[in-house]
Amino acid sequence: MHIGIIGGIGPAATDFYYRRLIRTFAREKASLDLTIVHADTPTLLDNQARNNAAQQADIFAQLSHRLAGAGANFVAVTSIAGHFCRKEFAAISPLPVVDMIDVVDRAIADRGPKRIGILGTRIVMASRFYGALTTAEVIPPDGADLDSVHDAYVAVAVSGKVTEAQHRIFHTAATRLIEEQQADAIMLGGTDLALVFDEHSSPFPLIDCAAIHSDAIARRALSGRRHHADGTTTGNLEPTRSVTNQPAH
Repeated sequence: MHIGIIGGIGPAATDFYYRRLIRTFAREKASLDLTIVHADTPTLLDNQARNNAAQQADIFAQLSHRLAGAGANFVAVTSIAGHFCRKEFAAISPLPVVDMIDVVDRAIADRGPKRIGILGTRIVMASRFYGALTTAEVIPPDGADLDSVHDAYVAVAVSGKVTEAQHRIFHTAATRLIEEQQADAIMLGGTDLALVFDEHSSPFPLIDCAAIHSDAIARRALSGRRHHADGTTTGNLEPTRSVTNQPAH
């Protein structure tokens, strides 16, 4: 199946998804069929801060029309902040949406942690992952840590790189969540945090939302491959949802 990605929010997150999908498909010896379109990070963050869900959903829908025109079978947004308008977007998207919030909720239910510290933008942290987790309590950083993490995260999302000072801010907040607030794990509630934390070297358990989402996208695409008697495979020929009579953008 042809994957459609709305990326650019931010550049490091898009790169993470792209590289992880390439590795996954190479491991499966499958051909990766992928189109990425670029969304603007400052516009998204402004709309999130103003709770302009309808406006941001319309931007995502316009980008999804481009993906549909390129032949994508479904779409995913590489930003947790971008999921503040997930219901509005799903309602008008010309393509089925692989929703990050839903797949992360299922992954956490499977893994079993009960108290999860979260890092990301202010709204993602303060809303406790949009109040969407069904089996675990989400704990945001306290006081000044919340503001410091938000400011550092926005800077990383826009620039696509992390400084030593920003690295310390994230690790200090995470350590306090584990040691002082008894979190069982730290949720990377911003997909660009893959620049900061590594699940293989982290001193505490991580819930890596970008990795969970990327793997769900891969499973969706790989499940559409058709197997033939000669051992070869082809992409699923299921047509993209029709965009006939949709407004031009």
